[in-house]
Amino acid sequence: MSERFSEIEEQLPSVPKPGGNYVHAVRAGNLMFLAGKGALAKGKVGIEFTKEQAYQFARETGLILLAVMKQELGTLRRVKRVVKVLGMVNATTDFEDHPFVINGCSDLFIEVFGENGRHARSAVGMGSLPMGIPVEIECIVEVGDAPARRKVPAKGRKARGRR
Repeated sequence: MSERFSEIEEQLPSVPKPGGNYVHAVRAGNLMFLAGKGALAKGKVGIEFTKEQAYQFARETGLILLAVMKQELGTLRRVKRVVKVLGMVNATTDFEDHPFVINGCSDLFIEVFGENGRHARSAVGMGSLPMGIPVEIECIVEVGDAPARRKVPAKGRKARGRR
């Protein structure tokens, strides 16, 4: 799994600057609350975008959220589990596939974290979203301690075992 995390971390997008007077994440105990993020696109699902395109925007948004987690924690290895996801879809009033769209992010989190990526979730429709983005997603993750670093013995010295 550690090789998988390294691969994923290398492919993450850069974290955009906050679009207002807020921070990307706030820690409260072992929980980290991530601010809403969205893919760089403009339009409404059901008019400009299909549900399949919106699914991809949700996946891209999930990658941005992973990039925030890495920036805040130093590594994705510190994420113990994804607790909650709130996905908002800028859609027409007759659009009903909000859960399908937000699965783009949920599926990604499960790919990255396995069973610890499964989460509680709300997927809702909105009449509009900031700057006309089609999808906005925020999440809450449980954070563990920093991974222990393996001590490497100095050259010429044998590693000591526990007695």
